[in-house]
Amino acid sequence: MAHMPIGTGQLALTVVMGLFLLVVAAWIARLESWRSYAPAGGGAGETGTGTGHEEKPGGLLRWLTTVDHKDIGLMYGAFAVLSFAWGGIAVVIMRTELLTPPVDLVSATTYNALMTTHGITMLFLFGTPVLAAFSNYLIPLLIGADDMAFPRINAIAFWLLPPGALLIWAGVILQPLGVGVEGAQTAWTMYAPLSIQQANPGIDLMLLGLHLTGVSATMGAINFVATIFTERGEDVSWANLDIFSWTVLVQSGQILFAFPLLGSAIVMLLFDRNFGTTFFTGESGAMLWQHLFWFFGHPEVYILVLPPMGLISYIIPRFSGRRLFGFKFVVYSTLALGVLSFGVWAHHMFATGMDPRLRASFMAVSIAIAIPSAVKTFNWITTMWGGRVRLTTPMLFCVGFIANFIIGGVTGVFEAAIPIDLVLHDTYHVIAHFHYVIMGGIAFAVFAGIYYWFPLYTGRMYQRTLGKWHFWLSMVGTNLTFFPMIFLGYGGMPRRYAGYDLTVGPVAYFADLHRLATLGVFVLAVGQLIFVWNLVSSWLEGAEIDDGDPWNLARDGLLTNEWQWFADTRQTALVDGGTEHVGGGGPDPAGNGGNDPAGNGRNDPAGDAEDDYTGNGGTGSGAASPVDDPAGTDDGGE
Repeated sequence: MAHMPIGTGQLALTVVMGLFLLVVAAWIARLESWRSYAPAGGGAGETGTGTGHEEKPGGLLRWLTTVDHKDIGLMYGAFAVLSFAWGGIAVVIMRTELLTPPVDLVSATTYNALMTTHGITMLFLFGTPVLAAFSNYLIPLLIGADDMAFPRINAIAFWLLPPGALLIWAGVILQPLGVGVEGAQTAWTMYAPLSIQQANPGIDLMLLGLHLTGVSATMGAINFVATIFTERGEDVSWANLDIFSWTVLVQSGQILFAFPLLGSAIVMLLFDRNFGTTFFTGESGAMLWQHLFWFFGHPEVYILVLPPMGLISYIIPRFSGRRLFGFKFVVYSTLALGVLSFGVWAHHMFATGMDPRLRASFMAVSIAIAIPSAVKTFNWITTMWGGRVRLTTPMLFCVGFIANFIIGGVTGVFEAAIPIDLVLHDTYHVIAHFHYVIMGGIAFAVFAGIYYWFPLYTGRMYQRTLGKWHFWLSMVGTNLTFFPMIFLGYGGMPRRYAGYDLTVGPVAYFADLHRLATLGVFVLAVGQLIFVWNLVSSWLEGAEIDDGDPWNLARDGLLTNEWQWFADTRQTALVDGGTEHVGGGGPDPAGNGGNDPAGNGRNDPAGDAEDDYTGNGGTGSGAASPVDDPAGTDDGGE
């Protein structure tokens, strides 16, 4: 039966979140100019040239009122890091519970709540926002735009996320207070009829929060499509549009088709829970939910993975000393993944008893979708083959991405085959496959991007030794965590269980593998603590960058627009206040030239100079050291 509507306290919380959003939207609406920081009547000055914004207020007010794409990108990034920490803490507790077969650390209901908040947080509050962080900051710089096409909408899209997160986390936050609201225990898939029958207002709050995140993603997608189509500079055409912008464009198209469907399904689920409708309670209602959810859910995987593929495709050539091999085929494979991702949703439902003819057709498409991913992997490896590979921290994470993605992809092909899927469905094999793609793939690409553009964000260089410690701990931790889960799946260990002492199977064998996986999680956690420490300490005290080419890209003709902007402005988005000025001249936007007529960026095609940033508490000299390096073994700051 559907439970009664949410109580007064929970409704009040929802109203407060909505009022907060309205206050923020009202303040943004008072802006006199869509690219000015001064409210109406505040006497906004003229807008600067290029990507600049003038009249930035200082302190907290700047971040609350900004419409600058760079500031908004940084706020997306900070929000994503906090969400990553929330989801990470949840998984550490879960894995600690699984050290022993009985349920002894937390209750089964708490475990289920942690599992739900972990999944939804990592997908909706970390995955999508962290990619929006890169997209917001970089795309206007890469395509030569002044800003996003709709800066106010861009700001509103971000400010939808904090209230959405509070609603999603409300059950877990309020549960210890004993106010009648508990964490949702539906897993991230929210399958009916379980999600309807649980009389828990925390589920309603979570669904409302998911609505806000979906609206945010949709607004952002519209903005990215409009920006890439209409705001490109005169020297940026479809022929030389960079690969990262291509992946964001395809991702945005996917969002526009997928997220509205999820929103409609959530509305129907809320109506079933609170108003007695029967969308998902009648005969075949559970199947209807699965079809609607997975029609969104599988494109969501590619919504999350395409921009990281773009990051990898963008960064690998920079540290291989050559252009991306088969650029057009990488673009075509991106388009293919975007289209095919909408034709494979039912492979999540092979065990539901669907028509065998339908199962066979979905199996064929599910196997075929591996081909575009294989094309990308081949092109990445071929780009490195014969190149001047520099194993900087960003490049290490790119190589780690490829290795982990291959494991995740191969295990996914196994699950696309109906006979194998019927055996492995709902086991830890699915967990291993999915997390090799999400953690071993997407997160590694994100780390590569953060390290690669860290000098652009902050004007400083990170600590190289800590960066490499972060990589190796993440690589070892990822494989130590998820590789044992492959064998747990082969042994028949079901997923989503808080205890496994009564499991039909070799309990002692399961326990040993769970201990290995838990050890891997702790290794991962240590690596991420080092990562956060490195970011904060380097931002505050790292060695300052003294030119616009910290990675020595110009010698290979790979210096791109964002670094030229940095060289010309010498102004990072983390500098509080001030007026930016963008100079003229720049490289080929596709990274095929190294033209720097202003002389502000490194234009060193001979490759005979290298910045040796120590990054140790700001003690690095930042001076250029003449090096004769015909083999290209220098690492440009690593």
